Amino acid sequence: MLTEERVREVVGSLKEPFLHKTLAELNAIEEVKLKQEKNHVSVKVQIARTGTGEQLQLQTQIVNVLKEAGASTVGIRFGQLPEEVLEAHRHDESEQEANLLQSKKTKFIAIASGKGGVGKSTVSVNLAVALARLGKKVGLIDADIYGFSVPDMMGITKRPVVRGEKIIPVERFGVQVISMGFFVEDNAPIIWRGPMLGKMLNSFFNEVEWGDIEYLLLDLPPGTGDVALDVHTMLPHCKEIIVTTPHPTAAFVAARAGAMALRTEHEILGVIENMAYFESKLTGEKEYVFGRGGGDKLAEELNTDVLGQLPLDQPDWNDDDFAPSIYQEDHRIGKIYTEIAEKVIDRLDN
Repeated sequence: MLTEERVREVVGSLKEPFLHKTLAELNAIEEVKLKQEKNHVSVKVQIARTGTGEQLQLQTQIVNVLKEAGASTVGIRFGQLPEEVLEAHRHDESEQEANLLQSKKTKFIAIASGKGGVGKSTVSVNLAVALARLGKKVGLIDADIYGFSVPDMMGITKRPVVRGEKIIPVERFGVQVISMGFFVEDNAPIIWRGPMLGKMLNSFFNEVEWGDIEYLLLDLPPGTGDVALDVHTMLPHCKEIIVTTPHPTAAFVAARAGAMALRTEHEILGVIENMAYFESKLTGEKEYVFGRGGGDKLAEELNTDVLGQLPLDQPDWNDDDFAPSIYQEDHRIGKIYTEIAEKVIDRLDN
């Protein structure tokens, strides 16, 4: 017959998945209940992060060791370790094993918009490349799982490889890239519901070998749907950049994405106004095709700044190294992206 002491002994020998200490060392077994007549064991265990794949793995381990010890049925509840316990043991966690979501070195930047068609993905890939050109170690997650476009925009033709139990992201222009597009055959449609999207996003964080990333950019789907909500939940310290066009309606809709960021305490780094104007190469005159003032109005409403205004223009294409959406460093828009990247670095590093 199992005793509480025996239950604490066998469960306590298991390692907490994030801090890599035994549950006994962390004093993480909060409660043990026994129903002797049914040979049922119920335990409540505290871990560093709940609602993760690591929690499910630990749950399976607990069930297995208790059944091996003689329990017929097992009930498990999870809670979160107190902050003082987390702080006391976090320094023991090696950098290689540290969970990316808890990394203190990696700065997360979500690129958001209120609606599609404003060039959010174009901004994401070029800002990532600009940061890499400035010497930063950069990762990019194409989190627009229904409308993934980053691999095509960056001219990526390779797919990730698996090493051990980790996916190795594809590197292009100095940026480590992961996208749903790598795992879909023949551009097939994705027909998933919210919980499945959250699992894929979690996999992009936990099952990819990102290495020593300084900046991780997330190209979010437009609007305020499931994936955007998951990012707000998973990354409470994520910063956001809101992309809009000068058109008043686009700015009005983009304000929703900004309001969501503020409500979930995500700091807004600034606004980028895309398609701000068209400049004639012959006369140098500017034509404001989509109106004026949308970016400034949005920035004022969100109490932030306009990081940059990007004119309408096309990258210089190179048939030998084709990347249809990446601007060269010396291109006039490439230079604007460099200026935006410098502002982002200044705000995050200082």
